[in-house]
Formats: sequence, structure tokens, C-alpha cells
Amino acid sequence: IGVGGRMDTLQCAVVLAKLDRFDWEVQQREVIGARYNQLMDDAGISRVQQRSDRTSVFGQYTIFTDDRKNLLAVFSEAGIPTAVHYPVPLNEQPAYKQFSESSNTPVAQEISQKVVSLPMHPFLTKTEQEKVINILIRFKAAV
Repeated sequence: IGVGGRMDTLQCAVVLAKLDRFDWEVQQREVIGARYNQLMDDAGISRVQQRSDRTSVFGQYTIFTDDRKNLLAVFSEAGIPTAVHYPVPLNEQPAYKQFSESSNTPVAQEISQKVVSLPMHPFLTKTEQEKVINILIRFKAAV
């Protein structure tokens, strides 16, 4: 189970070029993630909760919705990229399926159908975040 791999020369060049910015990017992601958290909480929008004894660099910013198909369409129409990370629970991935039945992980089954990742990167502006939140607020009101 798994793959052994190495970075090629081009991948190494990109990583080396980004190392000088690494601390700045982590800090920006923390600031942007905290702002998303506050905006989501203020709007009453369900999101993945972060443990208070941990920090996050917000590799992605994930929320839950009962109507993912329509929410993705609304964001697409607005020209805002979204993603569905982990649409299939780990125990249903081909390499692990033999070890567990789907019925053993009902929470993973449910969540895999509800997650949506919003735009998240160190260059995300406050205006862009507010646009995302406004779309979510309108979508929530329409449902």
C-alpha cells in the first residue's frame, strides 16, 4: 500500500524558491483561516471545527452542506473555484477496501457527501472572502 517517489528537478526548484516565503505563507493562511472562521460563525454556517489545543495552516478550508451539488453550481456560476476533497472515505479507497466495510464508518460516509472546500490560499483578499461568505449567506437563505 503506497508509492515511493522522489521529486524531480523542476519540483525541487519550485520548493527551493518557495522556502524563503514559507513562514509568510503559513502566517497568511492562519490569518485568512481565522477570518473565515469568524465570518462563518457570525453567519451561522457549519464548518469543520478546529481543536482549541491545535493550530492549522489551512491547507484547505472546508464546510458542510446538505445540498452540495447546488452549492457547487452557485459558486461555479459566480466564477469562484471550489473543490471536494476526500469524496470517498479512506476505507473505501481501493487499497483499503478489503479491510473494512462501508457500514463500519457511518460518520465518514455522511461527511464525504457534505464537504466542500472553499478558496484558500495565502493571497486570498478580504474582499474575495466576503464574496464567498455573501454567496453562502444567500444560498443558506434560499434553502
